[in-house]
Amino acid sequence: MSRIGRIPVAIPDKVNVVQEGGTLSVQGPSGTLSLAIPSDLSVSIQAPAEGGPGGRHVVVQRASDLKPVKALHGLYRAMIANMVRGVTEGFIKELEILGVGYRAQVQGQSLALHVGFSHPVMVPIPQGITVQTPKPTSVVVKGMDKQLVGQVAANIRRVAPPEPYKGKGIKYAGEVIRRKAGKAATGAKGGGAGGGGAG
Repeated sequence: MSRIGRIPVAIPDKVNVVQEGGTLSVQGPSGTLSLAIPSDLSVSIQAPAEGGPGGRHVVVQRASDLKPVKALHGLYRAMIANMVRGVTEGFIKELEILGVGYRAQVQGQSLALHVGFSHPVMVPIPQGITVQTPKPTSVVVKGMDKQLVGQVAANIRRVAPPEPYKGKGIKYAGEVIRRKAGKAATGAKGGGAGGGGAG
């Protein structure tokens, strides 16, 4: 992770990065994100050398080569890079709903999931997150904060994780569910073998 930590994070023209005390703020077209920097790390916002290639960039440095500090070095460099991407492009997680009658619908600041229970399950949509349902069986989670986008998507999936027999439930787009044979199918195979032995 420390090798990753040494790589400067490029600052696009439409992004402004400000450091105040131990807090780094990144502002872009989509909004502003802030991050508290641990005391074992230091962050500097550097301009390119005169006449040199490239633009402004953020450099993360560590106070020591202790293993935990090295891990923090790479982690916080990655988090800052995600903040820059978040305020410009944002992050997206897509989910698919499988099952007869299963569907989703946005209702105000909540997502209503009809997934086989006697009543819809309401999942709150936190501030800074946008949830869309392009079709009843598709959910799209968008936001600047990569961690929050992932957490909201995980909360939605947790309501009805895909089961391995019929495949019903909520899964990430592109997620492959390992299917298992049902008890009925297993029993039929076993019964056929037993019948042959008796004959």
